[in-house]
Amino acid sequence: MIKAKKSLGQNFLVDQNILKKIVNITEIKNKTVLEIGPGTGNLTSYILLKKPKKIFVVEKDKSLAIRLSNHFKDKINVINKDILLVDEKKLDDDKLVVFGNLPYNISTKILSKWILNLDKNKFWFSCLILMFQKEVADRIISKFNSSKYGRITILSNWRLDIKKICDVKSSSFAPRPKVNSSLLYFKPKHFFFDINPKNLEKITRTFFNQRRKMLKKPLNQLFDGNTEIARKLNIDLDLRPQNLDFETYYKLAEEYEKLRS
Repeated sequence: MIKAKKSLGQNFLVDQNILKKIVNITEIKNKTVLEIGPGTGNLTSYILLKKPKKIFVVEKDKSLAIRLSNHFKDKINVINKDILLVDEKKLDDDKLVVFGNLPYNISTKILSKWILNLDKNKFWFSCLILMFQKEVADRIISKFNSSKYGRITILSNWRLDIKKICDVKSSSFAPRPKVNSSLLYFKPKHFFFDINPKNLEKITRTFFNQRRKMLKKPLNQLFDGNTEIARKLNIDLDLRPQNLDFETYYKLAEEYEKLRS
């Protein structure tokens, strides 16, 4: 019996109905698939039934990686590595369909890495189908003027259209986590603000590190006290970071770039 490692955030998805639902979200026949954190291979087995062209699986746990290789043989390509250290763009020339039951402890790091490293005019994936802790998923899909709205919301919605598929009860996993999860579907957004992701990351980090402060302080910090930016973008300085919509943050990143060009 495989024992999950708490240090790696392992909770294996075992609910057959959810596993079937995941592989039916998008067509994967003759497509190249990347699965993050396959664990014991429960989802991998269902993916194979859909006859993809090729499957890459990234599994950090060495013992599980060996088990997967022994079980699936040459049907899959096993990468025994931390996903945060993998360059997904170099895996294959095809655009990838990505599945992932992401470890709770690094799920936002993984998503942020992918978004911030996207090429300007090219996506390395056709879609992402990812499982998050429900609380994190709620943050990703939240709207402005919400207490859950924050950096990961703004970064995610910059270049991705996001749809919630369903909530998944903790009883669907083994070992059973203390919280429920949510399954999200991401597709590339082909019309977006052409800004440097590093600048957007800096803007959002500066604002949301002080999310209870009024907007005047982070604006002063970023734009060296230039209040003209607030007038130009019609920003009420008495508001707080959660009160600004996506577009305003993207415009702020544009202005920040102009200032430093």
